[in-house]
Amino acid sequence: MAITETPRIFSTHEVINQPPPLQDYNLYTCDAPLMEAVRREGAAWAENDIAAFGAKMGSEVFITHGRIANEVLPKLHTHDRFGHRLDWVEFHPSWHACMRAGIEAEVHSLPWNHPQPGAHVARTAKHYLLQQTEAGCCCPLTMTFAAPPALRQQPDVAEEWMPRITATQYDERNLPPHEKAGCIMGMAMTEKQGGSDVRANTTRAVPVGPEGPGEEYLLTGHKFFVSAPMCDAFLTLAYTDNGFSCFIVPRWLPDGTRNRFFIQRLKEKLGNRSNTTSEVEFCETWGRMVGEEGHGVRTILEMVFHTRLDCATGTAGLMRQALTQALHHTHHRSAFKALLKDQPLMRNVLADLAIECEAATALAMRLSHLYDVVQQDPSRQPLARLLTTVSKYWICKRAPNMIFEALECHGGDGYMDPSPMPRLYREAPVSSVWEGSGNIICLEALKIMEREPDAMVAFMEMLDQARGVDRRYDAYLVALEKELLNLDDIESRARRIVERMALAAQAALLLQHAPDFIAGVFCRTRLDGDEGHTYGALPTGVPFTTIINRAYGMT
Repeated sequence: MAITETPRIFSTHEVINQPPPLQDYNLYTCDAPLMEAVRREGAAWAENDIAAFGAKMGSEVFITHGRIANEVLPKLHTHDRFGHRLDWVEFHPSWHACMRAGIEAEVHSLPWNHPQPGAHVARTAKHYLLQQTEAGCCCPLTMTFAAPPALRQQPDVAEEWMPRITATQYDERNLPPHEKAGCIMGMAMTEKQGGSDVRANTTRAVPVGPEGPGEEYLLTGHKFFVSAPMCDAFLTLAYTDNGFSCFIVPRWLPDGTRNRFFIQRLKEKLGNRSNTTSEVEFCETWGRMVGEEGHGVRTILEMVFHTRLDCATGTAGLMRQALTQALHHTHHRSAFKALLKDQPLMRNVLADLAIECEAATALAMRLSHLYDVVQQDPSRQPLARLLTTVSKYWICKRAPNMIFEALECHGGDGYMDPSPMPRLYREAPVSSVWEGSGNIICLEALKIMEREPDAMVAFMEMLDQARGVDRRYDAYLVALEKELLNLDDIESRARRIVERMALAAQAALLLQHAPDFIAGVFCRTRLDGDEGHTYGALPTGVPFTTIINRAYGMT
């Protein structure tokens, strides 16, 4: 039987009980723990500039750029249509917009361009903010930022490259460095047979003429993980007849012709998709030795410690964005006749996430402050190295589960890719793997404590500054000291030791600088064991609403 009646119109697609888009807000001024850390760690002079960058990163324009850069992925062009080698990666304009914003804000160079107290802190704050909008571009910016300490071990190379990589103009063109307004720097260390065991590398370097630091070599080998292969030059490792050495390999030769830098393929990755990671062949590829021959690992470690700094601080930024998204959603979404933020169990989850995030931020910013201190007092470098490994390990390990819990606050909407939550979750493991996975980092911490005893002395002095404030903290320090004195089977206990060191450092900072309702709950749950095995299992008596209101920052 045919239906002839005109159908009635139903409002089946009226959108209700959905939060408004989170955009056109200031990522800096809504983050009280970050603002407080910037001021106390010596970068108050840069606060207006940081706040302006926070507004840019929170704008609809740049949030859209970040999304598109991760949806329209880079494309490798090995040859042009006539068959000539190109070895070039094409990016969407949104990627270039984010890169340009980062370079103009000196995320790649601020401490080198403005060497003054607080410069590392100011630069870290911007990196922390950029990470929240588009994390992929932070990889080449970080490597460029980290290159100068290694390059300075070869003054003639530094003289040539420092002006290029500290320039504040972004130039994406594939041209010889001397024709560009600014350059970016990458690194190429690992090979498929060795991974973190870089001494298992097989790449060889043969001198063109004279041997030694600053001289020309031809490198042959296969690099398995080369992130950001569109960079203008790379620091890499290869064996000479006299040992494992560090080299700078540019994409273009001094005469303006292409170097033999052959991109084999782009990797398919879990996250960090806007940024390319590749495999590269060196086939008699021209480079110059940087630093002392046979001491390549020592030379490039100067770069690695700065990239590890960014692993910790950038991951703290990801955690903050996950928390911000969860807070925004729960402040606007209702269920069972009440806003989610007012539901008792959701308040427990949000408060727990806020405490975790504040602890990560406090540790990240203190670590950055230490890099400023080292500029004035090199004797503090052992502590900076130790705290870098401890912070990198712990913050990066905590991030994936913390971000997952923030995702779950959204329910099914948080699992869908139009939401920023899946991208944050996919991004979370990157820094834990990059620049040394968990085991490598913990073993590195043990080496530093063994080889540089001053590092451990300074670390305990840092913890002692909070002794006497909280009985649970004091008891935890006693237990930590016993743990550190016990050398039995220490390698198998390395994760346990570094974890406890990180928690003690976070607690010390919170007890000295955070409100009592943050520091007290942290000590009760993270140090005294009064917590569950998942976020949102805080005990009764916690001031959930007060903690959430501090974290929200948008009222």
